[in-house]
Amino acid sequence: MKAIEVPAIAGAYLFEPTPYADERGFFCRTFDADVVRSVGIDPDAFVQDSVSRSVRGVLRGLHLRSGAGEAKLVRCSYGQIFDVVVDLRPDSPTYRNVATFELSGETQTTLYIPAGCAHGFQALTGTADTSYRIDRPHDPAEDVTIAFDDPELAIRWPLPATSMSQRDRRAPSLAQVLKQRES
Repeated sequence: MKAIEVPAIAGAYLFEPTPYADERGFFCRTFDADVVRSVGIDPDAFVQDSVSRSVRGVLRGLHLRSGAGEAKLVRCSYGQIFDVVVDLRPDSPTYRNVATFELSGETQTTLYIPAGCAHGFQALTGTADTSYRIDRPHDPAEDVTIAFDDPELAIRWPLPATSMSQRDRRAPSLAQVLKQRES
C-alpha cells in the first residue's frame, strides 16, 4: 500500500492498495496503520466505521461537521462513486479548493479527508457501497450541509441527481454556511 498526497487539498491523501489477483479474484489490504502513520495520521484516532449503499445517480452531500470537525477515511468497496472534497479550513493553504476523485471497488483506493473539509459523492453504478472510518463519534447536532449545486463551487456532477435526502436537497449555499460559521 502506498500513500499519495492530494495537492489540491492540504493534508488529504489517497491510499492505494497493492491487490493480489488470480483466478479466484483478488485480495488486498485496505488499511495499514504503519502506512497511515507514515504520513502523520494517527491510525488509532478512528473510532467508528459505517457503510452506505447507494444506487446509480444517488447523491449524498456535501457534508461536514461543526466544532472540531471530523477526519474520515472513505473507500468505495463495491461499485464506483464520484467523490468530492471541499477544503473549508480558513487557515489552510488550499482553502475553498475542490478536488474530485473516482473511487471504485476495483481499485479499493481509500481517500483520507482532513477535519474541516466538506465531503459528498454520487453513485456511478447500479449499486455502490461506500465505507467510512471517522475519528469522532457521530453527533447529528453538529451536522452541516452545503448545497451540492452551489454555483460558487461549480462541481460538475457526472450524472443527474436521481435521489437525495431532503436535508441535502434543502441545503444552504456555501456563502450562507460560511456566514453562519462566522456568527
